[in-house]
Amino acid sequence: PRRISPSILGLHVSSAAPTIERSKLTCQAAQGEEVRTGELVGEDAASFDVEKQSVKSWSLFFVLLTTVLGALYVVWIQPGVGLADDYLTLLESFTNNNPEATMLLILFVFAIFHSGAAALRPKGEELIGARAYRVFFALGSLPLALVAIVYFINHRYDGTLLWDVKSVPGVHELVWILNFISFYFLYPSTFNILEVAAVDKPKLHMWETGIMRITRHPQMVGQAIWCAAHTLWVGSSVMVAASVGLMAHHLFGCWHGDQRLSNKYGEAFEVVKARTSTLPFKAILEGRQVLPPDYYKEFLRVPYAAVTAFTLGAYLFHPIMQGASFYLGW
Repeated sequence: PRRISPSILGLHVSSAAPTIERSKLTCQAAQGEEVRTGELVGEDAASFDVEKQSVKSWSLFFVLLTTVLGALYVVWIQPGVGLADDYLTLLESFTNNNPEATMLLILFVFAIFHSGAAALRPKGEELIGARAYRVFFALGSLPLALVAIVYFINHRYDGTLLWDVKSVPGVHELVWILNFISFYFLYPSTFNILEVAAVDKPKLHMWETGIMRITRHPQMVGQAIWCAAHTLWVGSSVMVAASVGLMAHHLFGCWHGDQRLSNKYGEAFEVVKARTSTLPFKAILEGRQVLPPDYYKEFLRVPYAAVTAFTLGAYLFHPIMQGASFYLGW
């Protein structure tokens, strides 16, 4: 067993009452107790307690969501008025309208802002506060991500057709299953919607249960599965370029994410890192991660039910998404 002092977690503990609460979890490491194999140092992922939900908080969330989406349409999306047309025209001027290069450039700009802002988060939160910095982060990331999605939908079959296996029996079913599975590898912080919208104070979490037992970087693994499925189905050079750009960003994110957690949590993160792996199931096969007998219960939670509904909905709404993208013409 390992003994970790409270200071390792970067938490202030008074000598009189060393009491620390992290989400629903009281970490043995945070209280200076021995950390044995199987005992949690990080947080319980995807936990959702209905009784702790606030009507006021969720009402504020939907008001903010409606306001932001409305402003986004007027300022960024609206054809002939929004700035997205000018932004895309600027990027295409650098690539001579080459769709593969444009796709890569769009993803590169998004990656620079997204990862750069994440790296500057500690300093930014010191200057303007956690909620204000999250608003800045979201207002920058959302428009850039939207351009990437719409451009991808509109141009995914552009460039050179490298293969066409749509008529091969079983391919459609395989692609569907892979896409469905990929969404279960969403990073657990994605489920903290109230934090994403800055209704609750945003935090840099160190998750340890659920999908994190399989891989410490589920977002990268899910993106790899999604890219493999879509590249197989679409088979174009633009699709390959999109997959290369997405995976390059997510692979960098593996290193960057570990660095950020290490900077914040120190040795406590090293404990989590030692019993998890980047490659799916590697830590389990090596015996560093021991799954509890009732492991499946870590997925029988409201957020994963929401992921299931969202994934099915996204599939059914593909025609609407494509129609809206064609309407914007990016």
